Amino acid sequence: MSVTVEQVSSIKKKLVIEVAADVVAAELENGFKKAAKNANIKGFRKGKVPRAMLEQHYGDRVKYEAINSLINNTLYKSMVDNKVEAVSQPEITETGEIEKDQSFTYSAEVEVRPEIQAKDYTGLELEKEILNFDDAVVDQQIEQMASSKVQLAVTKRKKAREGDTVIIDFEGFIDDTPFENGAAKDYQLELGSNSFIPGFEDQVVGMKREEEKEINVNFPESYGAKELAGKPAMFKVLVKEIKEKVEPKINDDLAKEFGSENLAELKETVRDNAMKQEEGRIKAQLQENLMNALVEKNEFEIPEGMVKNQLMHLKDSFSQRLKAQGMSLEMLGMNDESFATTYREMAVQQVKGELILDSIAEQEKIELEESAVEEKMQAFADESNAPLEEVKKYFENASALAGLKGQMLNEKVIEFLLESATVTEVEPKQPEEEQEETVEEES
Repeated sequence: MSVTVEQVSSIKKKLVIEVAADVVAAELENGFKKAAKNANIKGFRKGKVPRAMLEQHYGDRVKYEAINSLINNTLYKSMVDNKVEAVSQPEITETGEIEKDQSFTYSAEVEVRPEIQAKDYTGLELEKEILNFDDAVVDQQIEQMASSKVQLAVTKRKKAREGDTVIIDFEGFIDDTPFENGAAKDYQLELGSNSFIPGFEDQVVGMKREEEKEINVNFPESYGAKELAGKPAMFKVLVKEIKEKVEPKINDDLAKEFGSENLAELKETVRDNAMKQEEGRIKAQLQENLMNALVEKNEFEIPEGMVKNQLMHLKDSFSQRLKAQGMSLEMLGMNDESFATTYREMAVQQVKGELILDSIAEQEKIELEESAVEEKMQAFADESNAPLEEVKKYFENASALAGLKGQMLNEKVIEFLLESATVTEVEPKQPEEEQEETVEEES
């Protein structure tokens, strides 16, 4: 077998592979033997069909299968032997004829990582937000924490109002006929939650305990049950109980429910966490400014396969976060196509950034010490309160370990770049300023 590798572009290589005649002959012979075992030709017993008849009836199929087999057996070996590291599936661009006692030649093109030489990466001029922490954030977060402990209690008020939770019995009718799944007893409904048919909750507001009422609504045209969509309906409703939200007082007792000794300690904990979160946001923004500057100064092509892989990673990560919140992409009205359209530019920037960082690491001979990896695993174990051996076992997976090392090396390169950069601290941008910038970018 002979292989010629041609550089088509900075992101694509072409392999011209010639398979020796004896290998081709052996593949064809094996194909015709298999065909002979199952050949069903009138006048001949299975396994006794002459070769000429086999070639006449099964020749095209045997040759087709032989071509596929030869490509499968030689393409990836050729890539490995010639150190061609593909970032996506190879594409067969040309296949020659396959004949006994003749070599077989075919061509394939593969996308590869571009070999770049990063430039203008030291002495970058960057802006970093000044940390202006507003203690009002602490009070807001504690109020939210208190809201999470809200309980429902029977109200002394006679009438239901928005925000109340009512216990109701109801039965729905269309043209005076009850419809399937249109009735319930002791149903708990929060007024104003918009969880029921539009207009229903508004008409329950103001009802009293033990009051019965007929409520008229229209099912939306887009309603899930097609037999109900767009139709007018009448519901007979009985309000059995009215409950209101009772928020706990913000005091030492509340603090103890969140694991603090008193309110002062809870405020300090919330403040520390909020400060760390804000510091993390500012750091992430600085790194994003750094990466944007690098990408702007280093123009190069990237293979579509790497973009698609990054989009897949982003989608998986985003989907996992949504799943933890009981949501999905579909619930946000997104599918694979719309996700790719929305996040493509982000994927492109991330791929370019990673390639630039890899290049800088090589150019500056920045390496990762094994001891640093050990320390990182120990930190993971401490943070998650898990045994170190369990963490190490997880990173026995080659892909997981490579991902960890890649992330740590990138962090080391970013640290090197920030040390050489000129960083100017600036006041945080106001929301209206950010909106103006977004409009300018879009226009």
